[in-house]
Amino acid sequence: MRLAGRTAVVTGAGSGFGAGIARKFAAEGARVMVADIRPEAAEAVATEVGGIACTADVSQAASVAALAEAARAAFGRIDILVNNAGITHLPMFLEEVEEAEFDRVLAVNAKSVYLTARAFVPGMKAAGAGAILNIASTAGLSPRPRLSWYNASKGWMITATKAMAVELAPFGLRVNALCPVAGETPLLKSFLGEDTPEMRAKFLATIPLGRFSTPQDLGNAAAFLCSDEAGMITGVALEVDGGRCI
Repeated sequence: MRLAGRTAVVTGAGSGFGAGIARKFAAEGARVMVADIRPEAAEAVATEVGGIACTADVSQAASVAALAEAARAAFGRIDILVNNAGITHLPMFLEEVEEAEFDRVLAVNAKSVYLTARAFVPGMKAAGAGAILNIASTAGLSPRPRLSWYNASKGWMITATKAMAVELAPFGLRVNALCPVAGETPLLKSFLGEDTPEMRAKFLATIPLGRFSTPQDLGNAAAFLCSDEAGMITGVALEVDGGRCI
């Protein structure tokens, strides 16, 4: 029960890594707000973990502000914020990605961190404590061809994590990131281009431990970084990748 008495908001928690983090947080004693752009998905996970569902589009300022207000109304104080919601573009040459697709990737993967910071950081500063966790990617550390703008968005998130950590440390806030390799999530098909046994085998061959990241892997790492056990850790981008970045 490392998170007993804590409150947490997890974005993109209706499936995949976000759902895994919500489940682990709840198992460790936290009260969780499950935020997702899909109402039914948010409600399903919230029901499962005994949390509260909230529909939110993290790329839109008004929606993020409404999420923060709903969290304050439900919990009073927000101890943990997990920026997990993310999207990618399909594998293609960088000059072929449409401008609208580029804008959407950067809005969901990068601008969302700015928007949640504006909405949640003031309350954490007032409390003198808080943990923010950004879900980045190995793509931000070891970019793969034909995912250039997704890679760049995750590299941005890693740098933002370090910048936030330095600025917010004097206020008692810690900011860290996790860098998973591709996993069994709704985005897997987009990363691979096509989800076939051959494509999976080719990708798995690049991971020394020989498997994808799982929602449980991310939940375990997230619970540690957001707990008091990681009280001296801030500004890290922890690889949860089975050795992919070695």
